[in-house]
Amino acid sequence: MRYIIYGPGAIGGLLAGLLHESHHEVVAVARGHHYERMLHDGLELVSPEGSRRLRIPVVQSIDSLTWTDHDAIICAVKSQDTEGVLAACAPVAPEHTPFICAQNGVANEHLAMRFFPHVYGMCVFLPAEHLAPGSVTYYSSPIPGVLDIGCAPAGCDATAEEVASDLTAAGFSCRATDDVLAWKYAKLLNNLGNAVDAISDGAVADGTIYRLARNEALRVYEACSITPIPEDEARERRSILSPPRATAGPPRGGSSTWQSLATHASRTEVDYLNGEIVLLGRQHGIPTPVNATLQRLVWAMARSQHLPGSMSSEALSAAVDQAMHAESSA
Repeated sequence: MRYIIYGPGAIGGLLAGLLHESHHEVVAVARGHHYERMLHDGLELVSPEGSRRLRIPVVQSIDSLTWTDHDAIICAVKSQDTEGVLAACAPVAPEHTPFICAQNGVANEHLAMRFFPHVYGMCVFLPAEHLAPGSVTYYSSPIPGVLDIGCAPAGCDATAEEVASDLTAAGFSCRATDDVLAWKYAKLLNNLGNAVDAISDGAVADGTIYRLARNEALRVYEACSITPIPEDEARERRSILSPPRATAGPPRGGSSTWQSLATHASRTEVDYLNGEIVLLGRQHGIPTPVNATLQRLVWAMARSQHLPGSMSSEALSAAVDQAMHAESSA
């Protein structure tokens, strides 16, 4: 199978690099300075063991590809960019090309099913960063990430098994599962903390705001009859990753949302993390003032290009308390 990896950032770059090293055919689709650096200098992978540069085939547009019946698309962009990937791929890729969503959130698979008949979810536990063009740093070793795959919305097939086998051979822990969205709904609960991490360093250590956001999500899940994988099972699955280990590069920064703010991105994936809970809450009449506040604060920080983590925990707590009070008084 040839893997077309759309978005070789923290997740996609590591997937591309390790699949390439394990002699699988890979093409990365990158843009801007990241494309230029990968094209001219290769992709630098920085790990606790050191760094190396890999000459991975890279293109700026999929229009330059000659498609085959043995291709699979791994979509590794953040969720706010998925529509652009689908708009680029659907008109040119063979109809039955597997489309794999290696992304946070649960909205991507449903969106992709509008365009492709064979869509796969991938639940990703992978501590990595992409903060500079041409470079990806990962922090877990010897197993760099847990990447479980299954058909969307449910089930498992030979393609999922093949992808799981290839990723396992590349060094990841990957297994095929028939309930991948249940895994991704469990991961979404963890990702609600990404906004807290991006907004306030102090609030991360305290943990109160995250617990409030998570409790809101659990009430929403109950109203929607969504049953995520139990937390103890999810915790056991990701426990095979090592604690983040130091590399020769700068100390680890933060979550994917933190990284977006650190690189001055105009949009983040908060709308598909905390915003997913807000959406489901509004659809089912469940108040979500905490998640809505976190979403709006991330918007404001992105718009003003504030440094991630720069709001005080007191200011964040005050904003959340005000929103909860207003909701209870409505």
